[in-house]
Amino acid sequence: MKEKVVRSLPGVPMLLALLAAALVCGWLALSGIAGKHIVMVIVGALGVLVALSMMGGLYMVEPNQAAVLSLFGKYIGTVKDNGLRWNNIFFAKRKVSMRVRNFESGKLKVNELDGSPIEIAAVIVWQVVDASEAVYNVDDYESFVHIQSEAALRSMATSYPYDQHEPGQLALRSHAAEISEHLQKELAERLNDAGVAVIDARISHLAYAPEIAQAMLQRQQANAIIAARTRIVAGAVGMVEMALAELQKNGVVQLDEERKAAMVSNLLVVLCGERSTQPIVNAGTLY
Repeated sequence: MKEKVVRSLPGVPMLLALLAAALVCGWLALSGIAGKHIVMVIVGALGVLVALSMMGGLYMVEPNQAAVLSLFGKYIGTVKDNGLRWNNIFFAKRKVSMRVRNFESGKLKVNELDGSPIEIAAVIVWQVVDASEAVYNVDDYESFVHIQSEAALRSMATSYPYDQHEPGQLALRSHAAEISEHLQKELAERLNDAGVAVIDARISHLAYAPEIAQAMLQRQQANAIIAARTRIVAGAVGMVEMALAELQKNGVVQLDEERKAAMVSNLLVVLCGERSTQPIVNAGTLY
């Protein structure tokens, strides 16, 4: 089913013409009654009935709206001209809004790629681009959009982990642009047959399910602590190497292996400790 644009007659001139025809026929019928001319009465009465019945072909099309016309179940075409229009009185007319619309899906509880339950929701921006497909290819295109959007969101959420565990891995929390693009493409494939175009799709809510939220928070905190400690240790080792190299280079002091080990230990304690160190002044020798 592909959209076919058909022409329609301007409604205002048709309305004026039909009103004028109805008045003329009414005057003719009244004149026939006064002159007792049965033929004039019949012709005038039929003319009034025909003119009034033809007014049933008038309909209104608002901006960014289309009227899908059908005749006894057969698709005739789509009218997109705005204003008061007129077509065959036997045409059934179904109006379809082609304005940009959006909605937010409910919070869905799904399992992400690693199997952890999460809550996710998305905002979908969509628009009808083919009125005939929206009317005839699906039973209720608005309900179809809502249901398919939730199905696409569930499918997308199961394809990615919540957090990034490896370098370069796409994750729901850290790659919003890529995830939105994937969701938009999947929605476009599902809604294409309904004459609907997806303009934008973005995650509006993302969180772990309540039953594991506390455990996942502790895991995130642990990962953050490990990452911070790893960086601190790496920096401390580099500073110790630099200190030993500068001492040896400048000949400030000659250190044997035992004293180097003691110095390395002290420096690492100072650099990696969470609290400020308290210096101890040695009044004698190292031994």
